[in-house]
Amino acid sequence: MATASPEPARRYALIGLSNRGVASFARPLLGVAGGTDAALGYGASADDFSAYGQLVAVLDVDRARAQAFAETILPPGHPEVLVYTPDQLQELFTATRPDAVIIASPDHTHADYIEAALAHGVDVISEKPMVATAAEAARVLTAEQASTATVQVTHNLRYTARHRRIKELLDAGAIGRVLHVALDYRVDVRHGASYFLRWNRTRAASGGLTIHKSTHHLDLIAWWLGQRADTVYAVGGRDYYGPEGAHRPSGATTAQVRAADPYYQAQLGSGTFPDDATGVRRGLFDLPYEVQYPAGADLYLYDEEIDIEDHVSALLTFDGGATAAYAVTFSSPWEGYRATITGTHGVIEVFTGRTPDGEHLPGSGELVLRPMFAPAEEIEVASAAGGHDGADPLMRRDLFAGPDEESVRLGLGASAVAGAFAVAAGEALWRSIAEQRIVSVPELLGR
Repeated sequence: MATASPEPARRYALIGLSNRGVASFARPLLGVAGGTDAALGYGASADDFSAYGQLVAVLDVDRARAQAFAETILPPGHPEVLVYTPDQLQELFTATRPDAVIIASPDHTHADYIEAALAHGVDVISEKPMVATAAEAARVLTAEQASTATVQVTHNLRYTARHRRIKELLDAGAIGRVLHVALDYRVDVRHGASYFLRWNRTRAASGGLTIHKSTHHLDLIAWWLGQRADTVYAVGGRDYYGPEGAHRPSGATTAQVRAADPYYQAQLGSGTFPDDATGVRRGLFDLPYEVQYPAGADLYLYDEEIDIEDHVSALLTFDGGATAAYAVTFSSPWEGYRATITGTHGVIEVFTGRTPDGEHLPGSGELVLRPMFAPAEEIEVASAAGGHDGADPLMRRDLFAGPDEESVRLGLGASAVAGAFAVAAGEALWRSIAEQRIVSVPELLGR
């Protein structure tokens, strides 16, 4: 994909060797092509951005994982990539002098890394969610204002061809002034259950899935509307996972529980659970997780420590007058969403869905424009290769090579302010559930 090299190429440090960090950012910067990551939703690394940037350092809490990355992922002849741990963060900045850092560590660590980078005048590319709490989001906005550097957030849902086409229709006034968005998002029994087997399952680590996952959806709605979330009222709970999970089987041993657990049976062959023989969990490219998921620390779907919601329904208002009905479920027979966007002059309808095995549901991919006083029109959307329905390669192009005309026109890049409002809206979801009240999104950000 890379055609011309800017001079000089930017120097990047990757903070957090998550699957996403390695597959979607490190490998394209290294020029490592191919791999199986596209099927897993992390984006094939066939797009080569090594002419635009050089990976000079990685930092991770798990030095063994970082060392394995340096030994197995780097292409032959590539300059050494220095390995650091969190206590060596200042040394990373002074010794490797990055122009930008890419943050792909667990959500609750983002804020400190972002603030440190901004204090050094180093630009930030942060995986979504930008941070784990609205208070941290406010800190980041203050730090960015005081810095010469900037923060970009990887809200890649904006980049899918379907979502870009909807944005074009809305901006062109195809349905007039938008009054309401209804978005019902489903996460299937494999994907949904996986969050409750990882660090995401606690509020302290992730802010909950209303932040880790819903910021994707809330940012998409806000971007479509060109408005910011104002108030949120939500209901929801934890009914699939945790100690009171609806499908929790009885059994005295782990083996007995798993033999009777429909989630476990649905996961067989997916790699979601650690290898039963060794107890070791490994990620993409066979990189180990010795610190984050040590052998013998068997996480399961019904553990007491799970303290986050697994389904939410909400009503939101926006500062431009639009409203939204948003729902998300993390245990569904299929994955995808239905969305209806209602305006003064018509309606846009979109549906996409697939089974846990990847089979597309009937009608998946349909995008229909229904003008108020004219026949309905099915809008053709071209399919695209690459992770997240082709979104990831386009987002990487914007981040590493610079935005093209379409990106600028549609506002595809997500700023720190957009990232902050998405996080605050996600926090408003769980706070509204817990406190049984309407929550102001700007107030959570101190605005």
